[in-house]
Order: sequence, then structure tokens, then C-alpha cells
Amino acid sequence: MNVLLYQLMHAIFKFVYFALWARIIISWIPHDRYNQIIDMLYKITDPILKPFQDLIPPEKLGGFDVSIIFAFMALYVLERFTIFILF
Repeated sequence: MNVLLYQLMHAIFKFVYFALWARIIISWIPHDRYNQIIDMLYKITDPILKPFQDLIPPEKLGGFDVSIIFAFMALYVLERFTIFILF
């Protein structure tokens, strides 16, 4: 049971990491924001990025969005903390 729960949690975190990496790559190329797949990617990643964008708005850094860096760090800490508590 514990192994299955660990694998499920690990898979969820990997999925979120993958979605964030996809969002980074998409931001480098011209894309249609309202394409169904890209829109789904934004719906998955926006709730993670928005709190960090509110703390440090990209406008204050000349349009450079550092929220993704903080999101990766926060997810890593959350993953480690969750695994430590549960296992």
C-alpha cells in the first residue's frame, strides 16, 4: 500500500514538473494561446505560477517572469516534505 501511494504521488509530481517544462518550451515559440492543448497546459500550470507572479510581477523585472523558478523550488520542497511526512 505504501509503495503504491508513493508511486502515485511521485507520478503526480512528475506530471506537474513535465507540464511546467512544457510551458517553458511553449513560451519560447509562437503559439496560439487558445489551442485546446495549450489552453489545457495553461489551466494546469497557471494555478501554480499565479501566486509567484503576484509576489514578483514580471512587469517589475522588465517582462522577465521568474515565477517558474520559484514554482520548481516550491514543488521540490513540497514533494520532499510530503514524502518525509508520509514515509
